[in-house]
Amino acid sequence: MDGATRFSVDCPSRLLFEQIADKWSMMILTVLNERPTRFNELKRRLEGVSQKSLSQTLRRLERNGLITRKVLHTTPVAVEYALSPLGVTLLMPFRALYGWTCENMAAVEAAREAFDRRLAAEPFLA
Repeated sequence: MDGATRFSVDCPSRLLFEQIADKWSMMILTVLNERPTRFNELKRRLEGVSQKSLSQTLRRLERNGLITRKVLHTTPVAVEYALSPLGVTLLMPFRALYGWTCENMAAVEAAREAFDRRLAAEPFLA
């Protein structure tokens, strides 16, 4: 696959990137790095995630082989999620991205403020 076709609409890598690089996927994988976790604990740990978004993201991650789902035969029945070996391979790139955000947050904030000042001074740019 060459660079010219890598981001075509029907490219499988584009869809996979879309499914693993969203905020909920990255946060879920980070939480699961600590230990296997039940659905309700994940929901509590991810402030702002709806039950529907969490369910859809977990299903997508499981379908892509990044997490495993285990039914616990307790009363009531519970489900526990864990990183799969494939999911573990994403942790290093995620850590690098998170490190980049921490290291560059001040520069990003300065760029945002400069942009907002330019936009306020020249509203026709919007």
